[in-house]
Amino acid sequence: MPFYHKSPKTNEEIGNELEEQSEIIDELASLLENIDKKLCAETRHVNMVTETLNSGKAIWRNDTSQRTFQEIKEEIARYGDVAKAIIDLAVYGKAQNRSYERLALLVDTVGSRLSGSKGLEKAIQIMCQNLKEDGLENVHLEPVKIPHWERGEESAMMLEPRKQKMAILGLGSSIGTPPEGITAEVLVVTSFDELQKRAQEARGKIVVYNQPYTNYSNTVKYRVQGAVEAAKVGALASLIRSVASFSIYSPHTGIQEYQDGVPQIPTACITVEDAEMMSRMVSRGSKIVIQLKMGAKNYPDADSFNTVAEIIGSKYPEQVVLVSGHLDSWDVGQGAMDDGGGAFISWEALSLIQDLGLRPKRTLRLVLWTAEEQGGVGAFHYYQSHKANISNYSLVMESDAGTFLPSGLQFTGSDKARAIMKEVMSLLQPINVTQVFSAGEGTDINFWIQDGVPGASLLDDLYKYFSFHHSRGDTMTAMDPKQMNVAAAVWAVVSYVVADMEEMLPRS
Repeated sequence: MPFYHKSPKTNEEIGNELEEQSEIIDELASLLENIDKKLCAETRHVNMVTETLNSGKAIWRNDTSQRTFQEIKEEIARYGDVAKAIIDLAVYGKAQNRSYERLALLVDTVGSRLSGSKGLEKAIQIMCQNLKEDGLENVHLEPVKIPHWERGEESAMMLEPRKQKMAILGLGSSIGTPPEGITAEVLVVTSFDELQKRAQEARGKIVVYNQPYTNYSNTVKYRVQGAVEAAKVGALASLIRSVASFSIYSPHTGIQEYQDGVPQIPTACITVEDAEMMSRMVSRGSKIVIQLKMGAKNYPDADSFNTVAEIIGSKYPEQVVLVSGHLDSWDVGQGAMDDGGGAFISWEALSLIQDLGLRPKRTLRLVLWTAEEQGGVGAFHYYQSHKANISNYSLVMESDAGTFLPSGLQFTGSDKARAIMKEVMSLLQPINVTQVFSAGEGTDINFWIQDGVPGASLLDDLYKYFSFHHSRGDTMTAMDPKQMNVAAAVWAVVSYVVADMEEMLPRS
């Protein structure tokens, strides 16, 4: 290439070139910075993917065993034939409808089973004998003192603007009225906030709550706290719209709670229909006067028992999978759904396992709680008596939300335990009940769950459940034997597999 001589550049030309080169360098630096950011982002993405892939193994690794995801999955898969045998026996075999028939015999014989009543104590004695005759092990009663309340005679009559008798059910632990009753004008509110805003109007009146039903957990606070909030603003009594998803002029009872330092006033539930009617009346400017009479009375605590039976574990008998329902009920209806069904599918789970000649490595313990409706009184006593062995409880289970066709299992526990439960529920594919939901809970097992023990509850049709819940409609007519068969199969498969696996469910 020929060499060409160039004349020297001026200072201005050199300055312009340097400025251009500086701009190019800045652009290159910016480009390199962007490339670096993209590379960092890609690296983070790769790391996240790697962690996600590895977590599938890590989540299944027991803190004490170093077993892998695949090993635990394969162990659970080996229970497929056992699960099918349980399902076949419960749903299609000689045990089908057994839990329904057992339940019908008890509730038709004894009726309702209110805390402190002779009906409950008779049911406990019958069940203890039934469990012994069924061949279960270590059948015994564990004593506990429980509340004793009776509703007595009760009535509500609307006197103004016209006369109409109203259906009511006094709420558990409520005091009664004077013999002549309480006659007063009504104040209708839809919330505690509205009550506070209208506090000056409430003094000397009967507060009627017409709160909308959203779901049970949000709405039940009006039943539990309604009397206390009304008493704080000087009301003479409170009437609460029944906490129900559906009504055919059916009052729904339940527990209510007084508060120290707040006057105790009588309280009862009324029907959805009457609550809405009174709300419409006052919106038109009508004055409503009601005469309320309640013979409710609280008595000294009564003697009662939690009922216990077991299939003792073959390898780790000191470790426990607890299966439960509560035997008590309210004093209306038969308590067939709440919670006769839950108690009897829990018994049925052990019967099915025993019928097949199975004995899990861990002890399967059936507990039929007393006085659940009064706030889990029997279960709290059991927890206090047994919590020293809390490290030996692998899983606590309670069925207390109906035994209709199950949607799946509600579960509370560590991520590792949840992953295991998903594999266990996959064994129920033959009856298409495989989902694992969050928030496993139950009044009687929450004491354990709050202390870190994994907990499970059966989930089914809650709309139907709260249509009958705590009402006169809670009878065997609400129950379906075929649906109970499926519920029992789910309960038996889950409890057996968890009790028989080589390791306990991991905790957080």
